[in-house]
Amino acid sequence: MYISDLPKTESWRAAPVARGWGMSHECLADWPEGQPEVNVWYRDFSTAETAYAEQKVVAFATEAEAIAFAEETRKSYAECANRPQAPGVTATGYDHGVLDVEEGATLHGMYTFNAEASERPHFNYLWGVGRDGDTVTLNMWQSYWGDPPITAWKATLRTAVNKLY
Repeated sequence: MYISDLPKTESWRAAPVARGWGMSHECLADWPEGQPEVNVWYRDFSTAETAYAEQKVVAFATEAEAIAFAEETRKSYAECANRPQAPGVTATGYDHGVLDVEEGATLHGMYTFNAEASERPHFNYLWGVGRDGDTVTLNMWQSYWGDPPITAWKATLRTAVNKLY
C-alpha cells in the first residue's frame, strides 16, 4: 500500500516496507505462532497523533494454504470482541461485510471502551482480510479519535487486494 491508498481524512506518514510480521497483532490469538516466517512483508502508517494503520502481505507456496490462512484470520477478527478483555474494557464487534474483489475480502471492526482510562477511553479498530491467488493481505486501522472510516477503508482494502498480483 501507498500513502495515497489510505483514507484522505488523515495526513499519513509511512515507514519503509520491511520483511516479517511487524509489531501490530491486535486480536489475533497466538499470532504469529504457527504462521509462515518467509514471504511476509509489512508496512506501518501513522498520523501525527490519532491513527495507526498497517498492511501485512503473505505469499504462500500454494493457493490452498492462502485460503486456509485467510479464513482462519477472518474468523479470528470476527471473534475478537468476544475474547476476554482487560479489566474495565468492554468491546463491541462489527461485521462490515464482504467486498467483491479478486478472491474476496472482508472487513471487521471493533469498538472498545475502557472505563478505567483517564485518557482516550474509546478505541476503534478495522481489520481487512483479502486474497488474490496464493497471496493474502491484512489491512488494519486503529484510532482513538472519532468514528472509523468504514467506507474509505473498504476502498483502501479493495485497492490493496487489487495490487497483490
